Amino acid sequence: MLRLTLAQMRRSTGRLAAAGVAILIGTAFVAATLLAGGVLTRTTNDAIAARFADSDLVMGGPQAFAPQDADAIRAVDGVAAAEPVTATSVALEAGSRTVYQMAVPAPSDPRFDPLEVVEGALPSGPGQIAVPQDVADRLGLALGDEVANVRYVWDETDPEADAEEVRDELTVVGTLDDPYGAYAQMGGAAVVSAQDAATWAEEEGDDGTAPAVMVALDDDASLEAVRADLLAASPQDATAQTPDEYAQEAAAAQTGGEEVFTYVILAFAAVALVVAALVIANTFQVLVAQRTRTLALLRAVGANRRQLARSVLTEATILGVLSSLAGLVVGAGLVQVALLVARGADLGVPLPTTVTITPAVVLVPVLVGTFVTVLASFAPARAATRVSPLEALRPADAPRAGSGAGRVRLVLSLLLTVGGFALLAGGVALGMSGSPDVGLLAGVLGGALSFVGVVLGAVFWLPRVVGVVGRLLARTGPTARLATANTLRNPRRTTATSTALLIGVTLVAMMSTGAASARTSLSAALDDQYPVDVMVIGNGADGTVPQDVVAAVTAVEGVDDVVPATDLYAELPDGWGLAPTAVDPTEAAGVVRSPDTIAGLEPGTLLVPEGELQNAGLRVGETTRLTGPDGQTLDVVVALGSSETSLLTTQDARALAPDATTTRLWVSVDDPSDTDVVAAVQDAVAESGTPVEVVGAVVERAAMQSVVDTMLAVVVGLLGVAVVIALIGVANTLSLSVIERRRESATLRAIGLSRRRLRWLLAMEGMLIAGVGAVLGIALGVVYGWAGAATALSLLGDVSFAVPWRDVAIVLVVALAAGFLASVVPGRTAARTSPVAALAVD
Repeated sequence: MLRLTLAQMRRSTGRLAAAGVAILIGTAFVAATLLAGGVLTRTTNDAIAARFADSDLVMGGPQAFAPQDADAIRAVDGVAAAEPVTATSVALEAGSRTVYQMAVPAPSDPRFDPLEVVEGALPSGPGQIAVPQDVADRLGLALGDEVANVRYVWDETDPEADAEEVRDELTVVGTLDDPYGAYAQMGGAAVVSAQDAATWAEEEGDDGTAPAVMVALDDDASLEAVRADLLAASPQDATAQTPDEYAQEAAAAQTGGEEVFTYVILAFAAVALVVAALVIANTFQVLVAQRTRTLALLRAVGANRRQLARSVLTEATILGVLSSLAGLVVGAGLVQVALLVARGADLGVPLPTTVTITPAVVLVPVLVGTFVTVLASFAPARAATRVSPLEALRPADAPRAGSGAGRVRLVLSLLLTVGGFALLAGGVALGMSGSPDVGLLAGVLGGALSFVGVVLGAVFWLPRVVGVVGRLLARTGPTARLATANTLRNPRRTTATSTALLIGVTLVAMMSTGAASARTSLSAALDDQYPVDVMVIGNGADGTVPQDVVAAVTAVEGVDDVVPATDLYAELPDGWGLAPTAVDPTEAAGVVRSPDTIAGLEPGTLLVPEGELQNAGLRVGETTRLTGPDGQTLDVVVALGSSETSLLTTQDARALAPDATTTRLWVSVDDPSDTDVVAAVQDAVAESGTPVEVVGAVVERAAMQSVVDTMLAVVVGLLGVAVVIALIGVANTLSLSVIERRRESATLRAIGLSRRRLRWLLAMEGMLIAGVGAVLGIALGVVYGWAGAATALSLLGDVSFAVPWRDVAIVLVVALAAGFLASVVPGRTAARTSPVAALAVD
């Protein structure tokens, strides 16, 4: 039987290739997901570990390490050097430009230095600094130039005294590069002498503690022995880990996104494999139908039912192994190409040069792909065992389910569908009532159960939907009526094919709808959280933003409007302090994204956020008295505000603090997602030489949109996978239909139906099956997407439901095109059959 099985596979190469492509795509998806998750994990761990350079161990833990703890670590036998991980912030001023930059002390051992010197050297004494190359370019610095570090020091003995401006003149001795992204999240790092760093930290009141200590060992020291000694000499609960171990723990604690990403994409891959299983089942049904006479002859010469079933399963196993191995190669190749492209694009993230092949990466796709293929072939294998030596000498109609099994399936599908949707509604209600964690769990479970119910019961209702749509199309002519009748001839096969597309489209529509709703809701939440797009805040001793800065920001291309605002300090009658921001409500209306921010702001009114109301013991509607810094008083009516800070009108601010000056600017931009405007504003204020800070919702919104866009990019990839696999399934269904209807096709040709009309008949069948599956999938996906958004985003406030009409239209058009393309090969096969030859088949 094995030789016969291999011979049959050789004769059915074309048909098996279609099923092989389906499983290849699914396993390639799994392999690519595992490899991509590994790359993300390695990239994150390498970025964290890069800060520790070539150190042997990193001392960490929940506690901070005091200077005496670092001394105790240095005294351990086998320790060559130890250095606390510290950093400070410097305001580097050169000419009229100022740049805020993180700085680290020069390392005491070269093994602690993750930076590379581009030109010059690291500081060797006080008064020296090495700066990142981009900072040197921005400030126009060269080796030997002077740059000032502007600091403000407060006199702790006189709390009411103003801060004293201190300027440390530093000599640029080197420029730096950060090749491994050790300080990428902090915008790079300058290097100063250890003496200067310690002096500045002491003046700022820093106690000299550090969250971690890097350790370098002697060449002949035993890592495990020294590790044990270090733990004994360190504070309780301290840890001693290699940089890689420390990075893995830090990544798990801070950014579990890689695992979440991997699990989500693996869920997508699982869906792709389910769709592939339906396609494979249809493919083997086609093969069994084609081999009906062969199977009957085998039964006639003595082959038993078990041998026929074993032949089909063996064929499926061979196909699954070969296709899965090919999918593994394709998936690894795609990830490797993506790595090369990403490295060439210089994304600013240290990426590995090659993918890492692990046993899991090899075994999981191959085993899963083979298992799915064999599982999908069980039903066709059973069909092969039912072939009778006498009855199967010609293709027989597909078997119909008995009434008992039909009733059981119907009841089970109804219970799952109704119960699942009820649980989904309960999850939405729980999420919107303040329990998103429980609600999300209930929603996911309810959505899964209801979708299983929908798919399980599709055989009962989907053919009827196809029939209704077909009857509407039947008015266009006899070809449409024939196409509708043919789709209903075998309801089970039509249902299986349409369900394959329905699954993929439902997931795509769900993710697109959820992402669109998330973007709309998160944008609205950002509008409420941040009153304006960009905020320029005075960062000097007095916090003033001078008029030249206002003019510079106003002149930036992409800036729409600029409104000055003033930060005040006032006390309530009970001594509680408030820090309201004063703006002109008429001018502010032109820059705020959310009108609720300044709703109700008018002279004599103090808008107070809900949290501050509780802390200050204020009640909405009451009148209270504010006392300014110079003793002036102002009576105001308390109102509830939606901003994170209290708000006053500029008119009231002048009465409360006549000498108050502009301390911040509210800036609106033409395009709220354009982060280049923020960089342009930073450049403009740097030219002024005034210490100010630039923050705003534009950066937050861009980061949020980047996450959502990444999710949508993944969905687009899934759409491509689902469409390709569904196309194969529709093509297989139409091929089997062509085999079963050879006589019918010949009769139609004999009475005058042209080849073109016969091909168009099959095209209409393909588009009808694909179109109905796509429309139903879109409807289900929108419902699931809305439910997920309502549950997961309820804590943000009101959830905005959105329908991604463009994505929906693309899905529908692609599905119809896929149905049409799937009919091309079967249509040509049917058209090539001559009427005489087909009528001669018996």
